[in-house]
Amino acid sequence: MLVGKVAKGKQCDVKGCDKPAVRSLQKAVTANSGLDLTGQDRVYLCKEHYKVVKKSLKKERTITKWRYMTSGF
Repeated sequence: MLVGKVAKGKQCDVKGCDKPAVRSLQKAVTANSGLDLTGQDRVYLCKEHYKVVKKSLKKERTITKWRYMTSGF
């Protein structure tokens, strides 16, 4: 018995991509990734597009981390 849309074969929500999705994320999380997305609340991404989103999230987290770092001066 398959549970979840990814397991049932949901397609990637990036316009022009017809590959099967491997992950789903909230649309607010993927907003700054620069991808043209079609999902409403959740976005389903293939392996390649998830990699792009993951890189942009890492950059955002690094910048946020730097912002809250204390200087030793």
